[in-house]
Amino acid sequence: MSLADGSHVSETEVTTAPRPLLLADGRPAARAWSLDPALRHLNHGSFGAVPLAAQQRQNELRTEMERAPVVWFPELPARLAAARVALAAFLGADPGDLALVPNASAGVSVVYAGLERRRGGEIVVTDHGYGAVTMGAERLARRWGGRVRTARVPLDADEEGAYQAVMAEVGEGTALVVADQITSATARRLPVGRLGTELRRRGVPLLVDGAHAPGLIAAPLDGLTCDFWAGNLHKWGCAPRGTAALVARGPLRDALYPLIDSWGAHDPYPDRFDQQGTVDATHYLAAATALDLVGSTWGWPAARRYMDELAGYAEQVVGAAVTRLTGTDARVDVGMPVPGMRLVRLPDGLADSRLAADALRDRAAAELGVEAAFTSFGGVGYVRLSAHVYNTAEDYEYFAERCVPVLGEWARAARERHRTS
Repeated sequence: MSLADGSHVSETEVTTAPRPLLLADGRPAARAWSLDPALRHLNHGSFGAVPLAAQQRQNELRTEMERAPVVWFPELPARLAAARVALAAFLGADPGDLALVPNASAGVSVVYAGLERRRGGEIVVTDHGYGAVTMGAERLARRWGGRVRTARVPLDADEEGAYQAVMAEVGEGTALVVADQITSATARRLPVGRLGTELRRRGVPLLVDGAHAPGLIAAPLDGLTCDFWAGNLHKWGCAPRGTAALVARGPLRDALYPLIDSWGAHDPYPDRFDQQGTVDATHYLAAATALDLVGSTWGWPAARRYMDELAGYAEQVVGAAVTRLTGTDARVDVGMPVPGMRLVRLPDGLADSRLAADALRDRAAAELGVEAAFTSFGGVGYVRLSAHVYNTAEDYEYFAERCVPVLGEWARAARERHRTS
C-alpha cells in the first residue's frame, strides 16, 4: 500500500523473507557499521546506528578542529550553513526554514521557549505522544496558567477517527497542538497533514514531532502545513547522534532562539542557530556522509522498501511465535501503519508500563544478547520491531525461536509474582 507521502506499507502478509542487502563488494550490509556482532541489533528506531564512513568523517573533522581551533570556530557558522542546505534537500525543506538542533526534543523545547505567553492557554497533545515532549508541554501549560488536554486516539483508529479524536479537544482556548508524525511507542502515523490544514484555518499553531520521519518516509515535509516540525536525522538517517532539524515557517519562527544564547543571537532565524560557542558540531558536518552512504549504495527508495518488507516478515515470524506461545493472536491492528516498523503484542505480564518496558529492554540486552524495543500503551506491552538495511531475516527468526520462549517464562514469573504479592 502506498501512502500519500510516497512511502510504502505492506498490505498483504509477507510469506518469504527478503534477500539481504549487500555492499558493492558483496559483503553483508552490516559490514558498513561497527555494531557488535555478539548482539542482535533489532532496535534501530531508538538510537540509530552510525556507519563507519560517517564515524571516520566525524573523526577527521574533529582532528581538523583540534589542530587549529582558532581557525575552526570562526569558520564554523559558514560550514554549518552549507550543511543545512544539504540536509534540507534530503528532507524536502527550504534551507531558510531549517535550523540545526541536537535532537527533536531540543527542537520542541526551542518552540516551547519561544512561544508568546498565552495566559490560561491550553495545549492539546495525544496519548501516543513522546513522554519528554508531553512533559515539556505540561511545564509550558503551568507557566501559562493553563492546562494540557490529551486526545485519546485508539491504536486501531484510522485517519478519520484519529483526526476527530484530536479535533474534539481543540477549542477557543487552544494555544498549541502537538502531534506526532510517527508515534514512538505505537509505531503509527497521526493525520498531521489534515490537522495542519484545519488548524491553520482556525489560527491555531501546530507543532509536529517528526522524530522518526527523516529517512523512514520520503520528503516528510512535502505538503505538510504546520508552524513547527522537529525531526531526528540520527535515527533512520544514520547520522551521528546529536543531528536533528527544526523547521519553522511563518511569523512565529522569528521568536525562536537556541536554548543557549551565543554570539549569533542578533542574527536572523535560522542563522543564529549556527553559532553556539565551543560546541563540538562535527556531527552536523558528518551527517551528509551517512545519508550518502545509503543513497549511493542502495538508493533511499530501495532501502525503505527493504526495511518495510523486512519489518513485515519480522512481524509475521515473531507474531506467530508469540501466538503459539500464548494461544492468543499477537498481531496488532494499527490504524495508520508506517513503513519499517511493526508492533507485536507481548505475553501478559510484560512491559505493562513505560518503566517495566525499559527494564525489559535492559534485561533482554543483558541476558538474551538482543537490543530490542519494548513499549507500553494503555497498560499493554509490545515489542516494536524495526528494521534497517543492515538487518536480515535471520535476526528476527533468531528472536522468534530463541527469545520469545524466554519472554514467555519471564511473563509467567511476573504473573505469579503479581498473584502472590
